[in-house]
Amino acid sequence: MAVPVVDPSLNPSPVEADPVVADPPRRARRRPARADLLAIGTYVLLGVLVCLNYWGDVENRVSSHLPTDHSWFEWLFAHGAYSVQHLENPLFTTRQNAPDGVNMMANTSLLGVTLPLAPLTLLLGPQVIYALYLGAALSATAATSYWVLSRHLVQSRAAAFVGGAFLGFAPGIVHHANGQPNFVSNFLLPLIVARVLRLGEPGRWRRNGTALGLLVAYQIFINEEMLLLTALACLVVVVAYAVQRPRAARERAGSFLAALGLGGGLALLLTAYPIWFQFNGPQSYRGLQGGVFHNWGEDLVAFVTFARDTVAGDEAVEKTIGLTEQNTWFGWPLVLVALAALVLLVRRSVPARILAVLVVVFTTASIGPVVRFNGAETDIDGPWAYVPDDLPLVEMMMPTRLSLVVVAAVGVLLALAWDRLAGAGRPPVPAPRTAADEGADDEGADDESGDRGTAARDTRRRVLRLAGFVAIAAALVPLIPRPLPAERIDPPPHFITAGGWRPYVPQGRTLVPVPIPSNVHGLHTLRWSALTGHEFPIPGGYFIGPNERGEGVFGAPNRPTSTLIYSTMDAGEVPEITAENRRQAVEDLRFWRASVVVLGAGPREAVLRDLMAELLGPPQRVDDVWIWDVRDRV
Repeated sequence: MAVPVVDPSLNPSPVEADPVVADPPRRARRRPARADLLAIGTYVLLGVLVCLNYWGDVENRVSSHLPTDHSWFEWLFAHGAYSVQHLENPLFTTRQNAPDGVNMMANTSLLGVTLPLAPLTLLLGPQVIYALYLGAALSATAATSYWVLSRHLVQSRAAAFVGGAFLGFAPGIVHHANGQPNFVSNFLLPLIVARVLRLGEPGRWRRNGTALGLLVAYQIFINEEMLLLTALACLVVVVAYAVQRPRAARERAGSFLAALGLGGGLALLLTAYPIWFQFNGPQSYRGLQGGVFHNWGEDLVAFVTFARDTVAGDEAVEKTIGLTEQNTWFGWPLVLVALAALVLLVRRSVPARILAVLVVVFTTASIGPVVRFNGAETDIDGPWAYVPDDLPLVEMMMPTRLSLVVVAAVGVLLALAWDRLAGAGRPPVPAPRTAADEGADDEGADDESGDRGTAARDTRRRVLRLAGFVAIAAALVPLIPRPLPAERIDPPPHFITAGGWRPYVPQGRTLVPVPIPSNVHGLHTLRWSALTGHEFPIPGGYFIGPNERGEGVFGAPNRPTSTLIYSTMDAGEVPEITAENRRQAVEDLRFWRASVVVLGAGPREAVLRDLMAELLGPPQRVDDVWIWDVRDRV
């Protein structure tokens, strides 16, 4: 997420540019074109590197850090393809959590990606599309950040490359690539920020407002949480600019507000029904388990720690301060470089001052309700201690994710610092010589002294410039990402992939996999649905839905039989089964509209077979699974 603001001191024009709406001067076409292609090509290679471990066996590997989320997003790609193929409403599905279904707008559904990619998903399968898209999203975010930085902030293409690379592949972003592609799909955010900062352009409020509205509407179908963080960052940026440039802000307020109103109205018009559906449609909910995420604040030591998925990182650190998400994890060299850059630039640069405000505000806000230090909670209250857990909209926010705005600010700061160093190294343009200058050449001693002083200053400037480049590079090299860790997962049974289930599952009935998928158990059985293109509905699943009080909970409310299955798996032995257990099993199967119960190879296969045999009678071996045909019972 980039926060580009234009520094007027970077514009070589003798007329001071407006720091919100001005662009750097146009450059020759050939050199920038080559530089752009080189930058984007490098980003693509980094995206391939990050996903490298998946490609060894792309159909049977998932994230070893978040295998459940990885499988959920594979399921989402299959959902987008199924919705397009069958022309069904993508905002809701009954292919999971049958018969109640899942409100896809009330979950992380990535519809802005899965629907356009539906043809490719149908052609290549959700596993391949997942790995392709993950690397592409990282690269695309870096590319749009580079584009905005190079067109709206800096003159040096190298500076824009450094900033774009950090914004696309920062440690906190790559951490989310472990099973959460929605948090690396930030390619629209730099464009949104750039458009917000141009809303005050005189005479262009219709164009700017329309562009902003379309971008915001699309981002809602990618990641609403990142859009909210971007909106908060833009609010701080606009207020900080208005405080520093009140006259310019007043002059542009009319155009800014008109464009903002147009953009907001257009975005609301385009997304009104999906947003209504999210909060009022079937299987919508209020809150999430009493503000369970409010305690997830950023550990202060995390800012100076190297993330696991970087070349300098270590897995062991996760056991102490990595229990929450890794959103900053800059490492101490980058923190020192960023602080030095702010100190050196803040007095002479409006953008640097705005970035300083962003860093302070969002670092403080990310701490959470209690200050954490090196994995331990202190006795010091954080800012979220004073935020009610049930505050609408805010109730589902995770404080640590506010630090992603700090990540954006650091990325822009790096570009600004590099560009300043590059500009400092350019030799000054000599003034035209006059007759007086010719006469003055006779004063040799004074000129020689002045030349020596100028040469010394140039040498000192070059040394300082080189030291600055080395410091930035030394801070960033340890943060180069490593390939994400991946693990092998057993493929679905042949009975499932070959369609052996078809004779057992008539229209309107469900296939009940054992274990029933949940947010804890049944990862491999959830993939049965994803890898068969949602051809059969299943009970349970990996999602957020309402409990009996309408509050958000993870997964479907457990029924007696699913609870019995999970407890048996955890204990590793079959408990004593009563007639009441068997009656509840039949009742649950009737609720799920089950036609067949299927147990394949997987964790606790033997004990689960014994359990289901106690509940439903002896199983039948078909192909490579055990089945219980229950059509005549329910």
